[in-house]
Amino acid sequence: MKIRDVIHGSISIESSELPIIDSRYFQRLRQIKQLGFAENSFPSATHNRFIHSLGAMKTATLIFENIFRPKAGRLELSSSALTRFRSVVRLAALLHDIGHGPLSHTTEFAMPSVSKLDLPSILPQANESRKATHEDFTLKMILDSGLTELIEKAGHPHGFRAIHVAALIEPKIKISDDFFSSQLRGSNETIDFRPLLKQIISSELDADRMDYLRRDSLHAGVSYGQFDSEWLIGSLSAHTNGGKCFLTLEHKGLYAFEDFLISRFHMFLMVYFHQKSVVFDEMLGQYFSSPDCTFVLPTDMEKYCEIHDSQLYSHLAASQNPWARRITERRPYRMLVEFHSGIPVTRSSQKEQEKLHEEIEIKLRNEQIHHLSVTSTSELSKYFGTPGDPIFVRYDNHYSAPNYILIEECTDLFRKYGEKRTITRLYVAPEDYDRCFR
Repeated sequence: MKIRDVIHGSISIESSELPIIDSRYFQRLRQIKQLGFAENSFPSATHNRFIHSLGAMKTATLIFENIFRPKAGRLELSSSALTRFRSVVRLAALLHDIGHGPLSHTTEFAMPSVSKLDLPSILPQANESRKATHEDFTLKMILDSGLTELIEKAGHPHGFRAIHVAALIEPKIKISDDFFSSQLRGSNETIDFRPLLKQIISSELDADRMDYLRRDSLHAGVSYGQFDSEWLIGSLSAHTNGGKCFLTLEHKGLYAFEDFLISRFHMFLMVYFHQKSVVFDEMLGQYFSSPDCTFVLPTDMEKYCEIHDSQLYSHLAASQNPWARRITERRPYRMLVEFHSGIPVTRSSQKEQEKLHEEIEIKLRNEQIHHLSVTSTSELSKYFGTPGDPIFVRYDNHYSAPNYILIEECTDLFRKYGEKRTITRLYVAPEDYDRCFR
């Protein structure tokens, strides 16, 4: 079976994957907008998590097949190992967003505590005292719902279970068997391939980011998220180090990687953190915090499958809460002023911004003008300086053996863009806007 896609053209679906895609758990993603409230700023950005998930699976497959394509200097695996690794990577990419709530990240305000989600005990976060995230719901759905049986059936011919799919999404899961281990052709050494396969699903060079950047920028009608995906994917390979296999970028793709990083950084600043999208998110958060809010996200996965964007909008339309009315009637608070940090300004001007911000808030309080203060924070990368699986850059000079260097030692972008960028905005009701200048 093939699905036509605006980004990838043709996406092939294998017969074992079709029951999962046809299930209510996955079909629900058709009704979950990829960019939440962004359509209020970018009217064509109405695409959904369903097609993004299929696109991520396609991208993960392209990455996997490029890494293991027959070529001198490439890692060679047995056909059975290639088949099982490829199959589990495809399902992990397909299901990585299965737990998203209505309007994607927007409704994480309303998620229950992790303890109420009753996660399987095999997950290290099962007993954590914090609010659940969509990743927690994803793991719950993969490991403890009607979807689990479908994953087990799809994995049976290839020797993997639902826990192996989850293990490529959640790095803290401990796997007791040797499913991710294999020997290279011509070698007796057993290599752990889980780090590499995890990096295809979640890393600085993962399939998820490669798909959503291209897809979101296309539908938003902007160019910020565009990058040379074909060249970047074609530059990916693998490297074994200490009995483990890691994602590797050939040096010819280093500039494409830098462009990829900057594209994502600018998409956050210009699209994902657009001032109108941000204020709708904040107003929904204000509603969820209201005493009369009755909207809850169920912890039962069968009931959770019934919760999507339309259900949330219907709930808001039936509410008399003033925040719900503003969202439904498209009457958002209006931005009064915004302040940026982390940009090349002198120390004195940064202090002046902070002083002005404080003065404006004092004036608003004195005039009894209700306002919202919202801060959005972005950073180029969380990779540098944090523990995790390393990414290597492979240098070939044709006169000696390849040299493998950590990626953070091959580019100065992590240093140049090391400081987080924050945008703090003050919003007031449109009917109060003119009062702010008297």
